[in-house]
Amino acid sequence: MTWATVAKKDFRDAVQSRALWSLVVVFVLLSIVSTYAYVEVPEMFGSPAGATFGGLIFFTIGLVGLFVPLAAIVVCYKSLAGERELGSIKLLLSLPTTRGQVFAGKVVGRAGVLVLGLGVGLLVGLGVGAALLGEVDALAALTFVLVTLAFAAVYATIVVSLSATTGSTSRATTLALGFFVVFELLWDAIPMGIVYVVNGFALPSTMPDWLFPLLQLAPSAAYFSAVVALLPDIAATAGADPAQSGAGVQVSAEAAEPFYTSPEIGLVVLGLWLVVPLAIGYTRFDDSDL
Repeated sequence: MTWATVAKKDFRDAVQSRALWSLVVVFVLLSIVSTYAYVEVPEMFGSPAGATFGGLIFFTIGLVGLFVPLAAIVVCYKSLAGERELGSIKLLLSLPTTRGQVFAGKVVGRAGVLVLGLGVGLLVGLGVGAALLGEVDALAALTFVLVTLAFAAVYATIVVSLSATTGSTSRATTLALGFFVVFELLWDAIPMGIVYVVNGFALPSTMPDWLFPLLQLAPSAAYFSAVVALLPDIAATAGADPAQSGAGVQVSAEAAEPFYTSPEIGLVVLGLWLVVPLAIGYTRFDDSDL
């Protein structure tokens, strides 16, 4: 049995999750409602000049940043921890399948499920927006969708890797939720706290350059910066600025020097969130006593 076979079987099993499709339905409904609100009353969402397709793209990022982590937890937290807890992992490994193939198959299969669900929501949301606006930027839409699906695959990798480190679904849930709380809900405050301590328990008048890449360590922040880096003209028109931290503090993010203060750092961080969890998750899974 190859990793592709494991991935296909895992995809078929996971795609039947009612919780996943409930989230997808909620995401689709929110996309339609929020898109309609953005187009009809753009002033409410910081677009006094009027709604644009580019503005809709960056407006949608907010929904994606919430949906993807939650959906990844629902879809992926039991991927390997559940197999180990039930003991079915031993049956799977009794076939001519290595632990590496099982791990890779689980990552690909769960990422495929998440990408499918998110893709449906994105197509509906952007389609409704294009119909209401009477315009569409096909290249920008394609770029946005591809980056967003890559972000979903990265998050699936993170949660599957967390699941690979334990044989308990309750512990896997705790790890996944803990990751979400730290990196998605609290992360804006953590770098600011570091700056506060390093600066002698006071906030400096000018934020240091290293604060910007530190803020990008949150996967959703890196995703936002990656979209800005790939769609700079549309980002400028829409007023999308990754240099504005969630704490409301403007930090340096110049495209010239140094590189780590430019939006392109988001692409690097997303790449690291793909590679590092894969390495850690596989190592822990390969060394574990099943």
